Amino acid sequence: MKDDFFRRRIIDLAEQADRTGRFTFTDFLTEAEYGEYLAVREQLPRCGCTVWGGHENADRVMLRFGSAEQLGYEEPFPIVCVAVQPVQEKFAEQLSHRDVLGAVMHLGIERGQTGDILTEGKAAYLFCTPAMGDYICREMTRVKHTTVCCTVTDTLPEAAETHYETVTVQAASSRIDGLIAKLYHMSRGECLALFRAGKVALGGAVTENSSAQLKPGDVVSVRGCGKFRYAGVTGTTRKGNQIIALERFV
Repeated sequence: MKDDFFRRRIIDLAEQADRTGRFTFTDFLTEAEYGEYLAVREQLPRCGCTVWGGHENADRVMLRFGSAEQLGYEEPFPIVCVAVQPVQEKFAEQLSHRDVLGAVMHLGIERGQTGDILTEGKAAYLFCTPAMGDYICREMTRVKHTTVCCTVTDTLPEAAETHYETVTVQAASSRIDGLIAKLYHMSRGECLALFRAGKVALGGAVTENSSAQLKPGDVVSVRGCGKFRYAGVTGTTRKGNQIIALERFV
């Protein structure tokens, strides 16, 4: 029922943009919700759709229906970045994603109004809607045991950005299940159980196709394990196996 409601909401926003000639936006979406959008994408009017979460490689993203070419004007995504920094750094603790999310939820803010939370030592950077940004800056004064000051910022430190490390694995092919098993050091049976449990997503959409062949740029996320991007085949071994580069997000 929830999935049906969300799909109808997506279709309604796209039709509204097409009908009124104005941009429409979703809330921040979970990976599962983004997968629901992909499932109905072919049913939507050809009004254009842009995806953005406030920074590159964002996990939680908004959809914007409408295109500047068709509508004749541009409208930025309603996303701001809030810097959460300790008032007295020497007395501050390291901030975790869970710490900051807990403080945000304590304010009664709905999760759909907030995007990714990136941490950098004793500071954190939170993406949210402008209205929630103003509210957080006024009301959030403590994260765990640390007194903090929150300000809207245009600058995201490089250290807080999403990074990845390149890992090479050897496999018979670029099948998604084989690469997951290699990267996360699990048996093929354990890997297949993840597919059956709906814990594997390809390109943001949950997939049960364990034999899918990956293409360069494909992003795979495995709930409980992590996320990686398929970079491609870089060579072959003497035994004929492929040497495959994977970019694991860290």
